[in-house]
Amino acid sequence: MFVPKALYSKLRRNKIVKKYWHVINIGIQNNLTYRVNFLFRILFGFIPLLATIYLWRAIYSGKSSGASVADYSLAGMTSYYLLVTIVDALTAVSEDDWQIASDIKDGNISQFLLKPIDYMVYRLCLFFSSRIIYLAVAIIPLAIFIFSFRRYFVLPQDPATLGLFLLSVIMTALLQFFMSYAMAMLAFWVLEVSTFIFILFAFEYIASGHLFPLNILPPTLERVLHFTPFPYQMFFPISIYMGKTTGNAVVQGLVIQAAWVFVAYLMARFAWNRGLRKYAAVGG
Repeated sequence: MFVPKALYSKLRRNKIVKKYWHVINIGIQNNLTYRVNFLFRILFGFIPLLATIYLWRAIYSGKSSGASVADYSLAGMTSYYLLVTIVDALTAVSEDDWQIASDIKDGNISQFLLKPIDYMVYRLCLFFSSRIIYLAVAIIPLAIFIFSFRRYFVLPQDPATLGLFLLSVIMTALLQFFMSYAMAMLAFWVLEVSTFIFILFAFEYIASGHLFPLNILPPTLERVLHFTPFPYQMFFPISIYMGKTTGNAVVQGLVIQAAWVFVAYLMARFAWNRGLRKYAAVGG
């Protein structure tokens, strides 16, 4: 039976969508098993957050009323760390890199090489499914925590700012995933990738703005960091939300962020393709 090319392409696309949607469903069911772990993770995550907030309150208490640090008032600084928690809940890679490295080391990726499934897309679906469950579990305690500090929490200037913030957060999630995926590909060449993962995590934690706002650094050092992908993993989306980055700077930043996502994607694909040659050679 002859099937028109356009209809065949549509049917194939629908089949692919159903296939990866099924992966997301499986990922959601698997992550529901660990919902209690997610709950404790978010609850214990509030402890260092509280310590940081009260540390900054002590710093501001020693200053005159209305004083600011790098253009951050006490309310602005508190909002910054609350937003760090929100963005981290939406975008953080939790054990995905370890699981990918384990699949490679244990030979579990062989099953994916024999099936019509893209391993990167498969892992990306599992990543988003874990974020969905984590957010579903964390949203109530996170909302209670933010409500407790509501007088310090700054709302976005307008709906457009919120939309740009959400767009940047999506690209942040993709950037974090592709960088972690590329790092996990080292498992094709080395037996233990934990050292490399910890080094990357340390750079991300400091240079992304997770530990402190990057614009409290000396201007030269801040400019140097913006030549790396790290500020676009945390600081940039928060700066959009808080109105620190506006106008053409937002458009320019989003273009640069998208470029880093594309570069990280290419690096992940390149590492996978080169790694498969090594993997096939070892398997033979």
